[in-house]
Amino acid sequence: MEKCICSLEPKAIWENFYKLTQVPRPSHHEEKARKFMLEWAKENNIEAMMDEAGNIIMRKEATPGMENRKGVILQGHLDMVPQKNEDTKHDFENDPIQTWIDGEWVRAKGTTLGADNGMGVAAGMAVLTATDIPHGPLEVLITATEETGMDGANGLKPGVLKGDILLNLDSETEGELYVGCAGGVDFSAAFQYTKEAVPAGVKAFRLAVKGLKGGHSGMDINLGRGNSNKLLFRFLKNYAQELSIRLSTVQGGSLRNAIPRESFATVVLPAENAEKLQAAVREAEGIYKAELSAKEPTLQVLAEAAEMPAFVISECLQGRLTNAVLACPNGPVRMIDSMPDTVETSNNLAIVATEGDCITVKSLLRSSVETAKEALAQSIQSVFELAGADRIEFTGGYPGWKPNPDSAILKEMQEIYEKLYGKKPAIMAIHAGLECGILGSKYPNWDMISFGPTLCSPHSPDERVNIASVGKFWEYLKETLKEIPVK
Repeated sequence: MEKCICSLEPKAIWENFYKLTQVPRPSHHEEKARKFMLEWAKENNIEAMMDEAGNIIMRKEATPGMENRKGVILQGHLDMVPQKNEDTKHDFENDPIQTWIDGEWVRAKGTTLGADNGMGVAAGMAVLTATDIPHGPLEVLITATEETGMDGANGLKPGVLKGDILLNLDSETEGELYVGCAGGVDFSAAFQYTKEAVPAGVKAFRLAVKGLKGGHSGMDINLGRGNSNKLLFRFLKNYAQELSIRLSTVQGGSLRNAIPRESFATVVLPAENAEKLQAAVREAEGIYKAELSAKEPTLQVLAEAAEMPAFVISECLQGRLTNAVLACPNGPVRMIDSMPDTVETSNNLAIVATEGDCITVKSLLRSSVETAKEALAQSIQSVFELAGADRIEFTGGYPGWKPNPDSAILKEMQEIYEKLYGKKPAIMAIHAGLECGILGSKYPNWDMISFGPTLCSPHSPDERVNIASVGKFWEYLKETLKEIPVK
């Protein structure tokens, strides 16, 4: 019988995290999780409310003798990214996450784990019910729908929270303190098509590029992993004309903030070219594997027989779409000059999909420099204008979080970490959309910092959390609360 994660130490966090894994909470479907949180608060006699944006806000009075300390807000987000392997049967809106212990790590079986940001939420819950942690006035802010637009942070009203210091619990490397993050904006383009008759004498196939690692479109964008959309349309660019391949439908990627791992296209081609297609697939797979051997060892390119589609799109549109996908910037565009290991500006070409009478292309742009984000947006817009897209739009923009070198809580937490572990923590900026930028614009008086346990491969089924790092994160959080300065 497998060991339950509830038995892991510190139990205060792992028991709460296990409870969260049993409640479905994919982005935009957090109703059950919100109900769970409010019922949990009631059972534990904790003051709690839900605001108009779906955020959960909970409060706890200072422990005796700590009433004169600055108020602290512990902050995480409730939703998780719903990603699964193709052969995994899982309904994210109804099924619990199946967790298992893999040596030094906790993983999920074929799906994302939800440690992003279930670990942060579980830590906030643990502090709220603890009786042995000294702390000043405490608030816990659990935001809604962070992963697909930061809806909760955007909808939070000024003046609701009373604290002075925000501890964001949504970072993913223990021993690092984050003091800045990138801003972002969503890009969408649509190509309308008219259904054309399927040519005579053809066979249908389902092209697939799969087996890639995917990952977080901010944290992992600089790791050199393959993008399944780019590889699929590279195949079409190389072989469509030679083999008379006609495209019917496409489905590549599923979330803007996840590097696409799998892309599929239903195509037809003359029956006499079927064997040549299989040879092309083998050739392309060999090329892609050679280029990405260290990063994508399980990459596959396949062409499997499929049912005959009802239509194909025009060759002209197929060519324009192919060129647009291949020309669109993807991956890191520029690194931060003062932090050369950290990405400044990037784009994740996340989704290419047939939706109704359109084929849509969606991406997520990130940058810690607002003007650089705007410049990248112009480049992407230009690509799709040249390709003749019928609709181009940018939505859901959010600001970055500019580092504060004079942060008092940063200096305090540096000293605490060194006292606990005998070394200084790394001070970092993150190329991901932490909510601090949005929250700080609503509460400009807040002193903010972000930290957390070690997570790997968030936003993919390879997501895992390091067990030992959770213990260190918990001890660090408790000691920080104990040492919060006076007002």
